[in-house]
Amino acid sequence: MASNPYKTTGLLGWIDNRFPLTLLWHDHMDRYYAAKNFNFWYLFGSLALVVLVNQILTGVWLAMFYKPSAAEAFSSVEYIMRDVDFGWLIRYMHSTGASFFFICVYMHMFRGLMYGSFRKPRELVWLFGALIFLALMAEAFMGYLLPWGQTSYWGANVIISLFSAIPVVGDAIVTFIQGDFYISDATLNRFFSLHIILIPLVLVMLVAAHIIALHEVGSLNPDGIEIKEHLDERGVPLDGIPFHPYLTIKDLVGFGFFFMIFAGIIFYMPEFGGYFLELANFEPANAQVTPEHIAPVWYFGAFYSILRAMTWDWFGVPAKLWGVIAMFAAVGMIFILPWLDRSPVKSIRYKGWISRVALALFIIAFLTLTKLGTMPPTNIVTRLAQCCTGIYFAFFLLMPIYSKLDKTKPVPTRVTK
Repeated sequence: MASNPYKTTGLLGWIDNRFPLTLLWHDHMDRYYAAKNFNFWYLFGSLALVVLVNQILTGVWLAMFYKPSAAEAFSSVEYIMRDVDFGWLIRYMHSTGASFFFICVYMHMFRGLMYGSFRKPRELVWLFGALIFLALMAEAFMGYLLPWGQTSYWGANVIISLFSAIPVVGDAIVTFIQGDFYISDATLNRFFSLHIILIPLVLVMLVAAHIIALHEVGSLNPDGIEIKEHLDERGVPLDGIPFHPYLTIKDLVGFGFFFMIFAGIIFYMPEFGGYFLELANFEPANAQVTPEHIAPVWYFGAFYSILRAMTWDWFGVPAKLWGVIAMFAAVGMIFILPWLDRSPVKSIRYKGWISRVALALFIIAFLTLTKLGTMPPTNIVTRLAQCCTGIYFAFFLLMPIYSKLDKTKPVPTRVTK
């Protein structure tokens, strides 16, 4: 067993002799040094962790009253909203928290793209983050069905049916996912089990692995400089400050603003115009009545747009299968990103105009795809989605070329403000 260099006494000493509590605190908080020039963008990683805790706690509370049955699911949600003490608040904290979770994760990933947080030696940190994103998508999709409203039922129906496009095994996969030949009690029960037990457990383990891997190599800063390369006589980074109390206090200020916005939406516009809670989902699921427009929740919009953008039967492969391939490839691009960027610098601050334009076009395309995914498919919507899909994939696939050709600026040896 490794010795603990921090001597403690009393109850804390008794614990430290059996569990490295003090060692963990020092290694990951007050002796963990991060760059002194962290900015606004570095808040969203901590916020994502806070929202995860909110989702787990509110989810446990909701599960105490929810009934995973096709006959009772919708009415149990109504019971939570109307009869359970503060049930409406817990439910809205959970539904709004789902959207805020994706907002925080998307902003966190955008910061990684800007400052090169996926570059060596942080490839594993990025991969753990990509797996968190994948698990989060699965968690959100499983929870999407649970209210058993019209949007829940038909949205899940559309997404699950996509797997039928896979040759030979497609129908078998659909039946396996549903647990039946159509969406029924079996589907609801297995989605409920996965949503409250397996996927949250996987998420928590991935988050722990993500943080451990991050603290092993250290956090990157807006300059893309490794602060561990410049140490004082004690081995402390010259451009670093302890995470606690300096950055924890900074995060707490950000948390305050976050919770004001979070509370404002919960109390005044929890449906957020149908983006956070679809209006059709306030009607019970009816297999005999198809809603006029079926669209996913906004955070799946970009990938749904990519799926719908595939309208060609290329090489004898039906458009539906191309759409499924494109949708999964769009997520897969995130995993291979660390090996695509060939730029000699990490941060967007010191990259040239080509990389900056490419990133700007990618963000515009992604936001446009997100919006288009919530709209009914028309010729204009489809054509625009095809254009933005091309930009999305070009950003990744052409990165080895334009990142190498791009003219960069000199990187300072020490961090700047």
